[in-house]
Amino acid sequence: MAKEKEREKKLLVVGVWNFAAELKLLLTALVILCSLATLLQFLPSRFTISTSDLRVCISRVVATDQQAPPLNSTSLALSSLVASPPSTPPLPPPAPSSPPPPSLQQEEQILDNGVIKRGFNTFGAAAYSFITMGAYRGGLNTFAIVGLASKPLHVFARPTYECKWVPNLYSSEPISAVGYKILPDWGYGHVYTVVVVNCTFSQPINADNSGGTLFLYASTSGGGDRNFNVTDTIQTLTESPGSVNFSLFTSKPKYDYLYCGSSLYGNLSPQRVREWIAYHVRMFGERSHFVIHDAGGIHDEVLEVLRPWMAKGFVTLQDIKEQERFDGYYHNQFMVVNDCLHRYKFMAKWMFFFDVDEYIYVPPKSTLKTVLDSLYEYSQFTIEQMPMGSKLCLYEPAGRTYRRWGFEKLVYRDVKKGIRRDRKYVVQPRNVYGTGVHMSQNLAGKTTHKTEGRIKYFHYHGTIAVRREPCRNLINSTELTFDKTPYVLDTTMRDVAGAVKRFELRTIGSRLQRTRQ
Repeated sequence: MAKEKEREKKLLVVGVWNFAAELKLLLTALVILCSLATLLQFLPSRFTISTSDLRVCISRVVATDQQAPPLNSTSLALSSLVASPPSTPPLPPPAPSSPPPPSLQQEEQILDNGVIKRGFNTFGAAAYSFITMGAYRGGLNTFAIVGLASKPLHVFARPTYECKWVPNLYSSEPISAVGYKILPDWGYGHVYTVVVVNCTFSQPINADNSGGTLFLYASTSGGGDRNFNVTDTIQTLTESPGSVNFSLFTSKPKYDYLYCGSSLYGNLSPQRVREWIAYHVRMFGERSHFVIHDAGGIHDEVLEVLRPWMAKGFVTLQDIKEQERFDGYYHNQFMVVNDCLHRYKFMAKWMFFFDVDEYIYVPPKSTLKTVLDSLYEYSQFTIEQMPMGSKLCLYEPAGRTYRRWGFEKLVYRDVKKGIRRDRKYVVQPRNVYGTGVHMSQNLAGKTTHKTEGRIKYFHYHGTIAVRREPCRNLINSTELTFDKTPYVLDTTMRDVAGAVKRFELRTIGSRLQRTRQ
């Protein structure tokens, strides 16, 4: 018995001595390194040590360390205290049902019954699972995440979404909710389709304004490869402490009217854009704002037209050219208008969706305010189209026609019957969850299409990207048929052109007087 105790004491002494030797070696190495660092300061500047020399030195140290005996638990604890970086809150773990697909190669093989079993090996990805454009609060306990997702995934599978709110520094327990998906592009998407994920939680989120992060778990649910249910963890929105203004959801909107523009692309005419913005700023008034989305159409000359209105606070210009990387419908305009809807949802009483070759019009005895007040019981209403000819102008002597603005001289209206005309629309955005190009199908409240006689829009199709004189035919008649289409003279817009020109001159001066087609 005494001999066994004596043997244990010797083993303990040897273990402590080994640990002391390792510690002594570590301290010696640190002293040598510090000495070298001090010495290097006094060496001439032409003396250098290359990164390759450092790699060799480090590799030798690592090799020596690998040959050393394994550290015991005490030395491991000490090394963790010395080398560990400051701890940060970890990201929430992926959903439990999301194992990554294995990378094992499948080889062709012959089975016992003589059948050749073929192998299928995967490489890359056909489309991204999810591409976010923006994530926004929709109230105290709800959020909207706007983006694109693989269209085949949504057509041929049933992808699912889960939302999780993780409080800042884990001040309280994370909370999860099922993500309700909205597909607002009516199946027009190409490789990608637009998805709006609504995250509605069972309680107010970040009520103490301490901050936190919203995560989205996007699961393929067997789409593409049915053997695997791959889940991507996406950090969509982070609220820093004190950053949320909760009064925004109940206070009066900043603007009465806000315009959400579709993607602008191509070689746009600066003069047509000049006319459009001056006309609508005058009509919408001081408490209005215009959000323009540049998908490649805002070249330098068009930017010069918008700059004075941006300086006045009427226009916000967003560069969205990066979305061209993802093959969606019509420069991803469905995604763009949905992002605009949720981004400015609580900043406007009414939100307008139409294009820059379309002009909103109300009769002379009305104003935009009186018309919208009369439609206040509806969450959405549509606007009747007045299609105008893009090449026919009224003849005037002495070349006066060519000196007029576009909507002032294109005065022949298409009156062909039996055609279903497109409509554009206006919404009260706080009641809308997802939107389209010609109307919304995801809203709370009523919609009306019976607005004839109260509000309409004149559509100058095909003129916004024409950089030459639009008048190709000068007509001296009140009605005619051109290219098998009947037209009648309609000077409604021509009659307001003078007032628009005076408004522009009074508001921003004469800086745009030399704007070219």
